[in-house]
Amino acid sequence: MNPYQTLYQQRIAQSTKPFNARGKGVKRCLYCQVAKVNCICGLKVNHSANAGFVLLLHDKEILKPSNTGRLINDVCDDFFPFIWSRTEPDQVLLDLLSDPSWYPMVVFPAQYAQANQQVITSKVELAAQQRPLFILLDGSWREARRMFRKSPYLSGLPLVTLPETQGTDSTDSRFALRSAQIDNHLATAEVAAKVLAQQGEHLTAALLDLWFDVFSWQYQKSVCQTAVGSATCLTDYREFVQVQGLTYCEK
Repeated sequence: MNPYQTLYQQRIAQSTKPFNARGKGVKRCLYCQVAKVNCICGLKVNHSANAGFVLLLHDKEILKPSNTGRLINDVCDDFFPFIWSRTEPDQVLLDLLSDPSWYPMVVFPAQYAQANQQVITSKVELAAQQRPLFILLDGSWREARRMFRKSPYLSGLPLVTLPETQGTDSTDSRFALRSAQIDNHLATAEVAAKVLAQQGEHLTAALLDLWFDVFSWQYQKSVCQTAVGSATCLTDYREFVQVQGLTYCEK
């Protein structure tokens, strides 16, 4: 199991009652959380980003099978998921943020930057032997804002955001599995793909975008939901894998 799946199993073990969500009767693949008949695990490829990602999850978010943050782990080996705690932040997380080999940045809208907090809207030029570490807050918009406000260890870190000058393409979500609380609210995987592209990792960004489309399409089929998205996403994904010379992971 990858780090996200391990954390999910730990959270399930702590539950005192089942988490019931739409599609609760679906028999899901343990790993991709899509119905077994529509499982996408066999389509995963061997590839990893140069950047690393920290995924700070609201306690309930990790229980949702529609969560897209998990998809980042499929294109990024250096992926560190944590369940957010207001009062007891994980020491492993704090140690990671202080590791000099990483350059940690919080991905969040610029208007929420605190006084004197650096805001980054373009590729980050890093010192030798240092890699970008993007921190994503995963939950509803209301939950994410609370996590941002109530995490003092994030306030001193640079804030990276998607500049509005990129146009509507930077804010139009293709996520059809949940209703957004605010207009143009992007899914977590969509945000990660755009941040990767902004950092210059265009192949990984394109791969994650296509992988997100495949997940979304297959997931909708799994819950007998009228599929919204690209009907050619599976073909587009396979063609991309072939053109880029990527190889599929062994099952």
